[in-house]
Amino acid sequence: MRDFVTPTVVLSRCIEIDPCRYNGLKIASDFVKQLIPYVNLIPVCPEVEIGLGTPREALRIVMKEDKMRLIQPKTGLDFTDKMQDFVSSFLESLPDVDGFILKGRSPTIALKDARRYSGPNPGDAIMGKGPGFFGMAILERFSHLAIEDEGRLRNPNIKSNFLTKLYTLANFREVKKSKSSKEILKFHSENKLLLRAYNEKEMRLRKNSCEKRSIQYSQLDY
Repeated sequence: MRDFVTPTVVLSRCIEIDPCRYNGLKIASDFVKQLIPYVNLIPVCPEVEIGLGTPREALRIVMKEDKMRLIQPKTGLDFTDKMQDFVSSFLESLPDVDGFILKGRSPTIALKDARRYSGPNPGDAIMGKGPGFFGMAILERFSHLAIEDEGRLRNPNIKSNFLTKLYTLANFREVKKSKSSKEILKFHSENKLLLRAYNEKEMRLRKNSCEKRSIQYSQLDY
C-alpha cells in the first residue's frame, strides 16, 4: 500500500473547529470533519485575529473610489488597515502549506463570492462579488496550491480534484525537501499520467524541470 505524505492545510476556523462566526455559530462540513484526522491543520479566523469578539457586528466590503474598504456598518468603524496588516503578517509567517479550505461569502476570507457594496448603509446597492481581503491575498500568493471554499467541496468532482491536487503537492513538497535526484525522477514517473490528464503542456514543463533538478542534485546523492 502506498504511503501518503500528510498535507498541511489552512482552514477557516469557523468550519468544524470553533463557533467563531460573526453570529457565534460554527459551520458544519462533513468533508472537513472526515479530512481533519488526515491533515495538519492551521486554523485561522482573520476577524477574531484583529481583535473582534464573537459574536460581533457584521462586516462588509464597501467600494470607495474603486478601492475596497472593510467597514462595520453598525459602528461605522473601518478595519481595512488592521485586516491588511494581519493578512500580511500571517502569510509571511506561514510554514510550507499545500492547500486552503476557506469560508465562502465572507468579506474577509471568501475566494470569489463576497458581496461588494456601494456604501455601509442598509439598502446600499450591491456592486458585485469577489474575494475578501484574506482570500484575495491567498489567490495572489498561492494560486498554485489546492484552494477551495467549503461550499464547492460538496461537489464530488471538485472534492476529488481538490484531494488529488492536495496530496500530490504534499508529496512533491517532501520530494523537493529531500534534494534527491532519484526521488524527483520517481515522483515524475509515478505522476506523469496524472499531470498529462490535467495539462499535457504543464506535464512536459514539469518533466523538464525534474530533469534539471535531477542534474543539480545528482552530486548531492553521492
